[in-house]
Amino acid sequence: MSTQESCLSLIKYFLFVFNLFFFVLGSLIFCFGIWILIDKTSFVSFVGLSFAPLQTWSKILAVSGVLTMGLALLGCVGALKELRCLLGLYFGVLLLLFATQITLGILISTQRIRLERRVQELVLETIQNYRLDREATAAEESWDYAQFQLRCCGWHGPRDWFGVLRSNETEAPRVPCSCYNSSSTNNSIISQKVFFSQLGLLSPRARPPPSADLCVVPADDSIYNEGCARSLQKWLHNNLISIVGICLGVGLLELGFMTLSIFLCRNLDHVYDRLTRYR
Repeated sequence: MSTQESCLSLIKYFLFVFNLFFFVLGSLIFCFGIWILIDKTSFVSFVGLSFAPLQTWSKILAVSGVLTMGLALLGCVGALKELRCLLGLYFGVLLLLFATQITLGILISTQRIRLERRVQELVLETIQNYRLDREATAAEESWDYAQFQLRCCGWHGPRDWFGVLRSNETEAPRVPCSCYNSSSTNNSIISQKVFFSQLGLLSPRARPPPSADLCVVPADDSIYNEGCARSLQKWLHNNLISIVGICLGVGLLELGFMTLSIFLCRNLDHVYDRLTRYR
């Protein structure tokens, strides 16, 4: 066996093994997404999300798992069976993904101000329309979860909620329970109120009556005073190296697989011609 044949054989099995790994990974992601759809109650109690956002994320996971499995299957079969059509299709899909990621990165960097303005408009619109229908929408539940996780209140600050959750001008300002900072006070009454509002996320049977469905707390010293815009900027700044590292790693991995697949695809004919000549 010549050096070229040995190199092609090594590339073939290298592509097969790594794509087999990603096929298994895609299967796990798909099964995880389906598991969330089937057993929502356990995950609601674990992550604190209610049904609407959780169902959206589970569908995203399931679709991502299927796409990963399909792409890995192309690489596995194309490399193992040395099928140029599958290797070419595998290269084309990877090239499309890589180009899409580059385009998104350029758009985010060049349109950052417009993107921030659009996000701000969506958040403020969600705040202004908060529970007008007495039923929480996916956007409202997702924003409550964002405030709880980022430990913030409103987009600019708690004042974004003033006037939204009170029925008349004389009533004291109130904010959603997701703005409540449980570590700053030992108010058992409010803590119990927040707890039972989260309990209503576990099951439709556990929901309180409509009149008590809206969980609010007074806008005093026991709430988060920082706006989520500032908290989000801090989070991005603290995790910038990790985000850039992950993006670079994914990009380099795609470039590596594209290079190996196109190299294998272009050199298969030379090997076949040489084998035919010696027969």
